[in-house]
Amino acid sequence: MAEIRKIATREGFGKTLVELGREHKELVVLDADLAAATKTSVFQKEFPERHIDCGIAEANMAGIGAGLAASGKVPFISSFAMFAAGRAFEQIRNSIAYPHLNVKIGATHGGISVGEDGATHQCNEDFALMRSLPGMTVICPCDEVEACAAVRAAYEYEGPVYLRFGRLAVPVINDRPDYTFTLGKGIVMREGSDLTLIATGLCVNSALEAAEMLEKDGIQAQVINIHTLKPLDEELVVAAAQKTKKIVTVEEHSVIGGLGSAVCECLSEKCPVPVRRIGVKDVFGESGPAAGLLKKYRLDGTGVYEQVKEFWQ
Repeated sequence: MAEIRKIATREGFGKTLVELGREHKELVVLDADLAAATKTSVFQKEFPERHIDCGIAEANMAGIGAGLAASGKVPFISSFAMFAAGRAFEQIRNSIAYPHLNVKIGATHGGISVGEDGATHQCNEDFALMRSLPGMTVICPCDEVEACAAVRAAYEYEGPVYLRFGRLAVPVINDRPDYTFTLGKGIVMREGSDLTLIATGLCVNSALEAAEMLEKDGIQAQVINIHTLKPLDEELVVAAAQKTKKIVTVEEHSVIGGLGSAVCECLSEKCPVPVRRIGVKDVFGESGPAAGLLKKYRLDGTGVYEQVKEFWQ
């Protein structure tokens, strides 16, 4: 069996920025003193004249990005999710989302898999914040292949986009010739008839692992990858609910305001069925190895499997 490649989604972010930079002279990249960590440093190295280090001033960075977009540039502004979505929220709301400017927000180090940096840096609230903004597109790719495709799709889309990338190297599960990324459209990763696992980000792999364990128990679980949380692929979500009658959402985010909330909002109006939300249970994170935290918060394959079994019973 071939060894599974593991690459952080932030690597795909940095690599694709360089590719797009070679193709489009209007693309500019802004960072807030974290270029090495966010991987925008690779763009900075090749296009120093089109990279602006704004220092530890994320709110100001959002304002500069808005100004550049208003001038015809296509800016990608980048920092850790906690700072990009949290610290700069007001400026994103008023200077980017309100005028619907063409700014792309590349937020890295999202979720508890940030690891040892601890609760202050583990942003489990960014989906909720960004979903609440009118006109904001919200994307969370599940692997490096999808991250590359998502960055390209964000560039091609006219309007504000929030992209969340991770620090942790995760399995590459979309490295196949027939893979396609369509903004706002989920992907059925595995067919099943008993229940549906709807996941995003690194939890897509956890859901796939859980589905394999469930199969050994005679439970056929469908797995859907929702890389675009907003706009949500409501057609696919409703079809899954109609087909399997039970839904489980899985995300590296608070159970409040993220994928689980988006799915529940949709189904409560269009196809009410039992739903279990798996995610961070209204608590802050803590410092520790990423893999250990995913296990403790029951977001690894085994943890998801156990919670699905609890729901199934």
